[in-house]
Amino acid sequence: MLSACSRGTRALVAVWMMVCLSGSLVNAEAAEVDAGKVHPDFHIYLLIGQSNMAGRGAVDEESKTTHPRVLMLTKDLKWAPATDPLHFDKPMAGVGPGLAFGKMMADAMPNVKIGLVPCAMGGSRIEEWEQGAKNYVAMSARMREALKAGVLKGILWHQGESNIKTGSAYGAQLVSLINRLRKEFDAPDVPFIAAEITDFKGTGEPIRTFNATVHAVGKKVSNFACVQTQDLKHKGDRLHYNTESARELGKRYAKAMLGSLDKK
Repeated sequence: MLSACSRGTRALVAVWMMVCLSGSLVNAEAAEVDAGKVHPDFHIYLLIGQSNMAGRGAVDEESKTTHPRVLMLTKDLKWAPATDPLHFDKPMAGVGPGLAFGKMMADAMPNVKIGLVPCAMGGSRIEEWEQGAKNYVAMSARMREALKAGVLKGILWHQGESNIKTGSAYGAQLVSLINRLRKEFDAPDVPFIAAEITDFKGTGEPIRTFNATVHAVGKKVSNFACVQTQDLKHKGDRLHYNTESARELGKRYAKAMLGSLDKK
């Protein structure tokens, strides 16, 4: 009979082997989509906008909990298991809506992998996402690399804090961006999900007008939705979502995206 010590040693070895195998499986999935072949069951989602898309929530233990079918395109253009922070726009990048979105999409569609392409840039105006602008050029290059492995299935947009005073003109700018992205990536009807700007500072009418303008874009382009956010909470700075609200926003994005995909 094995001694208690021997049984304990074998148990530790077994656990170690399971951990190694688990890591190998995750890395194998990442390697599979890195092979330069387009996989129709690898669904790509583009994340763009400014800081609340990039994420400024505090990173916690859940931030490092991976999903076996949710990957992210790293700064070095490699596919890796998705963890927070997804973005790398600024040193304070933290928890945003992207990871919670990806996990919910994967759970809803068990036969596909989800690829998140983080491209948001804190503080950016919508003008910085026009064709030829620095943010647009960088995003386009990352997307073209991502699309070597999968198929674009949706775009998430959260931006506007820098354009609050733009007024109704913002709607035309957003319509132009949507049409440009769909044309560039040969995805004429890909779902585009935006989100309201949360009135953390009690700004009132300017933000209500801005959000109404964003919602109205749905009358001008197909497969568009705008997620409500007024009940979400900031992290103490009256500007950025806290960790819990960032994840809740990601889930709302996922619900809207799933609704758009169902319609298609």
